[in-house]
Amino acid sequence: MAYLLDAVSLGQLYVVALLTGTAAVLFNTAYPPFFARLVPRSSYVEANSRLSASRSMSHVAGPAAGGGLIQALTAPVAVVVDAVSYLASAFLVGRIPLDESSGGADAGAGPSLFRRAREEMTYIVRHPVLRAGLGCAATVNFFTFVAGSGLVVLFANRDLELSAGAIGLALGIGSTGALLGAVIAPRVSRRIGVGRSILVGAVLFPAPIAIAASAGGPLWARVGALAAAEFLSGVGVMLFDVNLNSLQTSVIPDAMRSRVAGAFSTVNYGMRSIGAVVGGSLATGLGLRATLLVGAVGGALSLFWLLSSPIPRIRALAPEVAAVPCGDAEADDRLTLHRAQG
Repeated sequence: MAYLLDAVSLGQLYVVALLTGTAAVLFNTAYPPFFARLVPRSSYVEANSRLSASRSMSHVAGPAAGGGLIQALTAPVAVVVDAVSYLASAFLVGRIPLDESSGGADAGAGPSLFRRAREEMTYIVRHPVLRAGLGCAATVNFFTFVAGSGLVVLFANRDLELSAGAIGLALGIGSTGALLGAVIAPRVSRRIGVGRSILVGAVLFPAPIAIAASAGGPLWARVGALAAAEFLSGVGVMLFDVNLNSLQTSVIPDAMRSRVAGAFSTVNYGMRSIGAVVGGSLATGLGLRATLLVGAVGGALSLFWLLSSPIPRIRALAPEVAAVPCGDAEADDRLTLHRAQG
């Protein structure tokens, strides 16, 4: 509409970004209790796998479709198509039958916002699984944004001297790794356990950045290294996300799902912003290659958050869950987790 009225401005774009960002926060905090009410506990990993696979497919097909629409119909038309797709999504989500009359959903009234925020952070810190999961995820997010995708593309162009077409080809090949990781996540978790799958993902997500940072030689080797790094990282992030999200869903009480999700998002997105700023500063002072290596090594060290927690010993999610008093680690293990026998 702003385009048709010849009123497009940076101020208008800032307002749109603020509104869409606010709506995204609302969606992301409402999503965990919606997912938990809709999906049986025994299907958490499989459901997260399928949702992540569909998201990965959209990341592969979406940019190509968007580029085609922009080229064929101009950018404003592509924006309208995108907006209509969100309306279709909202319509389909709204048609999903869901019983919200029971189960301890988050209440809007109660203690002050500050007190509720303090309570949810206290709950996370005292819970051995949530504390380790948040610490690991925050560390991974920080270092992967230190070596963010923007720096990877800049490194590929300046240091590896790859053309835009070669970079696009490598990233396109690499993006299939996330799709594969989402598909195989349930099978891997059944084979080695949910906890160990999280450990593997925590390392496999950031560590391959070092492959790209170490690239050199002929053109095929440089393109291949970048593609391999993106592919392996995509597999790793899906093993990490699918299993950790499923595990966290299984241990959070219904009445705290949205608030705990909000606390997680605050910490994780905050660390991403800080990581991006630190990454830019390091790249300016140390160079792109060294910064990517820092991101790869630092991200892989997030593993230490998990090693001292109950997570590595968790084989599968329990078929049912009981409310657990805050901070009772042994009760958490007994009531919400199913460990391997022997």
